Amino acid sequence: MNIDFVRTLRTGGTAEPPTRVRFEILPEPVLLPLLVILMACGLGVLYSALHGRTEALSAQGIKLAAGFVIMLVVAHVHPREFLRFGPVLWLGGVALLVLVHIFGEVAKGGQRWLEVGPFPRFQPSELLKLAVPLTVAWYLHDRSSPLSLGDICVALAIMGIPAGLIIVQPDLGTGLLVLAAGGSVLFLSGLPWIYPAVAIGGVAAAAPILWSFLREYQQQRILTLFDPESDPLGAGWNIIQSTTAIGSGGLMGKGVLQGTQSGLDFLPEAQTDFILAVIGEEFGFVGAMGFLVLYILIIARCLYVSMIVRRTFDRLVAGSIGITFFVYVFVNVGMVCGLLPVVGVPLPLVSYGGTSALTLLFTFGVLTSIYKHRNN
Repeated sequence: MNIDFVRTLRTGGTAEPPTRVRFEILPEPVLLPLLVILMACGLGVLYSALHGRTEALSAQGIKLAAGFVIMLVVAHVHPREFLRFGPVLWLGGVALLVLVHIFGEVAKGGQRWLEVGPFPRFQPSELLKLAVPLTVAWYLHDRSSPLSLGDICVALAIMGIPAGLIIVQPDLGTGLLVLAAGGSVLFLSGLPWIYPAVAIGGVAAAAPILWSFLREYQQQRILTLFDPESDPLGAGWNIIQSTTAIGSGGLMGKGVLQGTQSGLDFLPEAQTDFILAVIGEEFGFVGAMGFLVLYILIIARCLYVSMIVRRTFDRLVAGSIGITFFVYVFVNVGMVCGLLPVVGVPLPLVSYGGTSALTLLFTFGVLTSIYKHRNN
C-alpha cells in the first residue's frame, strides 16, 4: 500500500521562513571602507612620524585592529540597548573621573590616567565623549520641541558635570570636546536660537573674569596664538615649527621619511597632536587635502545616516557623532595651522594613541548599529 504524504498550508496561512541570525562583515557599506582607508593611510604617516620605529607602529596597528573588531561587534547591538544603558555609562564615567582625581597617574603636568589592576592605563575622559551624547539624547529624545528651560538646564548639567571634572585635570581640549558632543545633541533637539546667542554673549562679557581662572600656560597659549614670535623658543615653538613644516612641503611634499622638521625632532609631538604637520611636510598640500577629503566624506555619511533614520534617539546620536567628529578635525587642523590655541586634541584615527582610537571606533560602531537597524 502506497501512502503519499502531501504538505499543505492551513487555510489563510502564510509560509514564514525560519529566523536566521546573520553577522554581516560589512553592515555599513560606505562608512566602514572610508574608516579602513583612513586608518591605513594614518599608519603610513605614523611610520614616518615615529622615524620607522616598528614596535610602536605595530602596537598602534593592533589597537586599531582591536577597535575595528569592537566596532563590528557593537554594530550588531540594537540601538535601544544604547538608549537603555546610556545613563549607566555616564554614571560609570563620572565615577571613574572622580577616581582619577584621587588615584590618577600624573603625566605631562596633568592627572588624567587611571590604571586598574592588570589592565593597561587609560583615560576615563575618553569614555565621556560617548556617554555624554548618549545620555543627553536619552533625556531629550521624548521631549517636546521647543525645549523648556528646565529640560535645557538638565541637559547642561549632564554635559557640565563631567566636562568640569575633565577641565580641572587639567585637560581643556577633551573637556571642550565633551561639551561639543553634548551640545550638538541639545542643538539637534530643537534648542531655540536665543539661548546660544545669550550664552555666547555671556561668555564674551565674562571673558575678563574667566581669564583669571585659566592657568598660566593656558593664558600663554592664547597670547601666543596672536604673536608666536614673541616667544619663539618657548610657547611659540609648536606653532612656528608646525607651520614651517606644512609650508616647506609645498604641493607634493618631500617624501616619506624625508621631512626635516619631524625627522630632526624640531616638531614636538609629531606622532600625536601635530601629525598633520608631518603629512603636510612629507606629502604636501595634495596629501593633506586627501586626508581632509576622507574626513569630509565620513562626516557627510554620519549626517546622512542621521537624516534617514526614523527614531528620534537614533537621529540625535547619529547627528551628534558627525558634528563631534567635525569638531575633532576642525580643532586639530586649526591648532596645527596656528588658527586656534594649542589644546591637545589629536587628529582622529591618525595620531598615535590607543584610548582615543578605541573610543572613536566604538562610537562609529554605535552609528553603524543605527544604520543597520534603521528599519526595525
